[in-house]
Amino acid sequence: MGYIFWSIVAGLAGVLFAAYLFVRVLRRPAGNDKMKEIAGLIHGGAMVYLNRQYKTVIVFMVVVFFALTFLINIYVAIAYVFGGLCSMLAGYIGMNAATRANVRTSAAAAEKDQPNALSIAFSGGAIMGMTVASIGVLGLGVLFFLAKGFAMKAALVTGFSMGASSIALFARVGGGIYTKSADIGADLVGKLEAGIPEDDPRNPAVIADNVGDNVGDVAGMGADLFESYVGAVVATIAIGALMTVAPFSWMILPLLLIAAGTVTSIIGVLSIKLIAKLDPQLALRYSTYAAQGLFILAAFFLTKLVLGEIAIFWAILSGILAGIAIGMISEIYTSGKILKEVADACKTGPATNIITGLSIGMKSTIFPLIAICIAIYVSYHFGGLYGIAISAVGMLERPA
Repeated sequence: MGYIFWSIVAGLAGVLFAAYLFVRVLRRPAGNDKMKEIAGLIHGGAMVYLNRQYKTVIVFMVVVFFALTFLINIYVAIAYVFGGLCSMLAGYIGMNAATRANVRTSAAAAEKDQPNALSIAFSGGAIMGMTVASIGVLGLGVLFFLAKGFAMKAALVTGFSMGASSIALFARVGGGIYTKSADIGADLVGKLEAGIPEDDPRNPAVIADNVGDNVGDVAGMGADLFESYVGAVVATIAIGALMTVAPFSWMILPLLLIAAGTVTSIIGVLSIKLIAKLDPQLALRYSTYAAQGLFILAAFFLTKLVLGEIAIFWAILSGILAGIAIGMISEIYTSGKILKEVADACKTGPATNIITGLSIGMKSTIFPLIAICIAIYVSYHFGGLYGIAISAVGMLERPA
């Protein structure tokens, strides 16, 4: 039970750290009255949308709750609702943080204070990331603590994951539809018909577009990440429950990994203050690498401590390195020389611009696919199906 206790402590620490970041963001100046007015409209619209969406989702969850109670048992049904509520809470906190951090980042940028603007923007995003990770490890830890027997532990965390998936289904799709509809409306009516410049606040659809960006890219992506993150951990726990020797050790390891990842992420967020004066891209990269290095060390010692051998560590490491490789490849294909190729293609017209962008986008998927294939091969070699599952935990939990 000591392992479970420390995972719950790590989750609570992450929640408290997210609260600390939120308070720190709110203390920053929000700019002039006009900036506050526009930011207030965006914040209000985002929260209204989120409240309305959650009311609809709750009806869906009630129906599924009774279905799970009738078909399986009430404990799994409760775990399902608990998972959904955790995802909704993470989205609600993240949305509040993002809509309040945006204007404060703009105010700092208007003062030409790049380090401060980077720090505020990073903190605003870190609130969502820390909330997702912390509530995930906290929720799974609580269920793991309360459940009796390996089969019940696996069943409850599976219900928790299903609840998270339900929220992701609505939040990701609904937010994406909303933001694209508002974006196209702003372009068609504002720019083409009324002649209002793009992103001009006089165009109501621009406000709606900014609301959509938040509900889609913050709440929607946050719910999607929460579902993927929890799903990878739950899959590993379920496979671990089938182990014939020391199943508890195999089940608890992924939970300890995400707890360690939460702690190293806190260190990574704090490190941005030390390097914020660098180029923003370099600052983000170095803070991420520092946290990832600590996570690799933690994964090694946890694997050795819990399982008594390090074969599974190589599976975890393959997932971590694949995640790092995908991030680096994405960075290459969205900046520097390749980005200039797309810009140069604009000189000869929209057709060559579209063709160039489309071809580069297709090429950019090759190397991430290769990285994932290598990670699957290595992780299967060292740990079989369990190795593949825990490799995914390493990929998703690595601080980024």
